[in-house]
Amino acid sequence: MVALKNMGHLVFLPLLILSILISTSSAKFTSKVGINYGQLGNNLPSPSKSVELIKSLKAKLVKIYDTNPKILNSLKHTNIKVSVMLPNELISNISSNQTLSDLWVRSNVQPFYPHTKIRYLLVGNEIISSTDNKTWYNLVPAMRKIKSSLKAHGIHKVKVGTSCAMDVLESSYPPSNGTFRADISGRVMKPMLQFLNKTRSFFFLDAYPYFPWSSDPTNIKLDYALFESKNFTYTDPGSGLVYTNLFDQMVDAVIFAMRRLGYPGIRVWIAETGWPNGGDFDQIGCNIYNAATYNRNVVKKLTSESGTPARPGKVLPSFIFSLYNENQKPGPGTERHFGLLYPNGSKIYEIDLSGETQVWEYEKPLPKPTNDEKYKGKIWCVVAKGANSSEVGAALSYACSQGNKTCDPVQPGGKCYKPDSPIWHASYAFSSYWAQFKKVGGTCYFNGLATQTIKDPSYGSCKFPSVTL
Repeated sequence: MVALKNMGHLVFLPLLILSILISTSSAKFTSKVGINYGQLGNNLPSPSKSVELIKSLKAKLVKIYDTNPKILNSLKHTNIKVSVMLPNELISNISSNQTLSDLWVRSNVQPFYPHTKIRYLLVGNEIISSTDNKTWYNLVPAMRKIKSSLKAHGIHKVKVGTSCAMDVLESSYPPSNGTFRADISGRVMKPMLQFLNKTRSFFFLDAYPYFPWSSDPTNIKLDYALFESKNFTYTDPGSGLVYTNLFDQMVDAVIFAMRRLGYPGIRVWIAETGWPNGGDFDQIGCNIYNAATYNRNVVKKLTSESGTPARPGKVLPSFIFSLYNENQKPGPGTERHFGLLYPNGSKIYEIDLSGETQVWEYEKPLPKPTNDEKYKGKIWCVVAKGANSSEVGAALSYACSQGNKTCDPVQPGGKCYKPDSPIWHASYAFSSYWAQFKKVGGTCYFNGLATQTIKDPSYGSCKFPSVTL
C-alpha cells in the first residue's frame, strides 16, 4: 500500500479490498516453529527414526538441505510441512536451462508431492555469502526457472526462495540503517525482492545472535542476546523503535533494507537460528545453558506471534538449527554443536518446539556455564582421540605442505621426530600449522581429525607451538 499511496482516491476502494484479503490470508498463517535437519554426520539415526524424533520435539515444519528420497519418503503422510533445497552447485546450469530445471523438479519434487507436504523450495543455501560472484547473478534466474517448472508440473503450493545470511547487509546498526551490500543491491537483491513480492514468497533469513555477541561480548550484553535482558533496552535513533533483544534488531535491519529498495511488505521467514551447545576453547559462550536458554526463549517469542518492533504482531515462521550435533561439519567447533539432540537421539536439553511448555516448566536443571568469558592462556591443536589413523597421513601431508618450516622438527633428526609415530608427528604438525595460520582463517579441524587441548603436549626438548589468547 505504501507504493500506491500517491495514486489518488480512485484506488482507495480496490486497495481497501486488497487489504482485507491480505489480512484474511495472514490470519490463517499461524506461527509454527520447525527444525533444520542436517545430515553432515557419520553417526546419525536413520531418516525414519529421525522423523519420529522430530515429532517428539513437536516440530510442525522441517527443512532439509537437499531432496534426500529416504527422508522425503519417511515424511509422507506425517502432516509435517517440508522445505527442500536445490544444491548450490546446480544453480548456474539451471539458471540458463529450463529443460534441466524441469528435469530436476520432475526427479526431485514431483515423486513425493503431495503425499509429502513439500511447501517450500530454497534455491541454494547462503549463496550470496560465497566468493563466487558469478553464481550470485545466476540465482534469481534459477529461482524463476524452478518456479516455472513447478507450475508446469501442476505443483502450485510450493513457495520458492533462497536462504540469506546477515552478511547480505553492509550496514545493520542501527536497524533503521539496514542496507544491502553495494555489490549485490541492484543486480541481485532488487530482482530477488521483485520475484519474492510477485510470487508472495518469503525472505528466508539465517539470523544467529550468537555470532555478533561472541565477536563483541564487551559491548553487547549476553542477556540481551539470550532474550534475558530485564532492565536494558536499545532505542534506534533513526526510527525511535525500542528493542529488548538482539534477534529483533537483526531481523528489523533486513526489513529496513528491503524497505529501502522499495519492498516494505515481503514477509520474513527465519530459515536458521540457534545457539551452540559446545565448541572450542577459543570460542566464548558456547554451552548447554546458553543454548537451552536461547532456543527456549526464541521459541516462546516466535510462537507468541509478537513480531518485531518494525512489524509488531506479524508472524515470523522459523526453523531452529539444528536437529543433531553433526560431527562432519567443517569449521570451528561450534559448527558441530548446534543440535537439540545427540547423534544417539537423546536430548541435549529439554525443549518443546510447539511453545506450549513455559520456560519455567522445564524440570531438569541446566549445567552452569563455564565459558561465558574469553579463555586466557595457551591452546594446542592435536590429533583427536579416536581419529581414523588411515586418514591422519593425508592430513599430516597437508599441514606440512604449507611451507614456512611447519614440520621441520618432525623430520629425521629433528627435536620432535621421536617417537616416530604418525599420530605424534601429525599432532605437532597440526599445532604448528594452527599457530601460524589461525589469524588468516586456519582452523584446528583437519576433516575431524584434530581437536584443541589446553594440556601442553610438549615432551622433553620437543616444544609444540601454541596459540596464546
